[in-house]
Amino acid sequence: MHIELKGRKAIVTGSTAGIGRAIAEGMARAGATVIINGRTQKRVDVTLREMRALFPEAELAGVAADVSTAQGCAVLFGQAPDADILVNNAGTAHLNNFFDQDDSEWLELFQLNVMSGVRTARHYVPKMMARGWGRVVFVSSESGLNIPKEMIDYGVTKTAILAVSRGLAELVAGTGVTVNAVLPGPTRSEILSSWMKSTAQEQGITQEQAEQQFLKIARPTTLINRFATTEEVANMVVYTCSKQASATTGAALRVDGGIVRSIA
Repeated sequence: MHIELKGRKAIVTGSTAGIGRAIAEGMARAGATVIINGRTQKRVDVTLREMRALFPEAELAGVAADVSTAQGCAVLFGQAPDADILVNNAGTAHLNNFFDQDDSEWLELFQLNVMSGVRTARHYVPKMMARGWGRVVFVSSESGLNIPKEMIDYGVTKTAILAVSRGLAELVAGTGVTVNAVLPGPTRSEILSSWMKSTAQEQGITQEQAEQQFLKIARPTTLINRFATTEEVANMVVYTCSKQASATTGAALRVDGGIVRSIA
């Protein structure tokens, strides 16, 4: 299968590192014009410089904007008013104690993990519908199905993303626009790799040993018995945004290494 996205413009939020960066690279490799997004101009500039070295013929641009706020989204919309492909990847997670958290921490995470995608979809999807073609992907998580006790707020936001994704797919039915969610499992992303590296240093073990320990304790149902790579997650996203995936919509597509014990 050859995926060709030439002539399509893709916006990937939170794409200066981790899964978002891998998705942006996958889009560029497939020929799409890619808009990089990050919170700071420095990170956006570094990412653009590195990606231009990797893909000298690709059309790349960047927008520094904090999509967790309405003002930041307005900046994104002003500099990138239109798109054929929208990947709502921006998000974060924090290990925490449910009983120690206050309302502000919940609301702050909800603004980034959920409302950023709501705002961008609200802006870009009507234009996709008018053209009769578009792809929207929300990056959720297996934690949206298996709520982690050490990050209940994170799990809740990832469940909310699944609801937004399915509802929006219903809303745009028959327009040529598809909307899907992708659910990664433990992945060697920037955030999780930092946690594993810190754990390894604290315990005097290797990062790989720390990852195996995490899987055994927190995700024992894994079937691949390892962390996924960001590229493996990106592959699913790029396919979902292709013309080959035109009959896939309203789906929750798992790249979780088999952690979720379900046949549906």
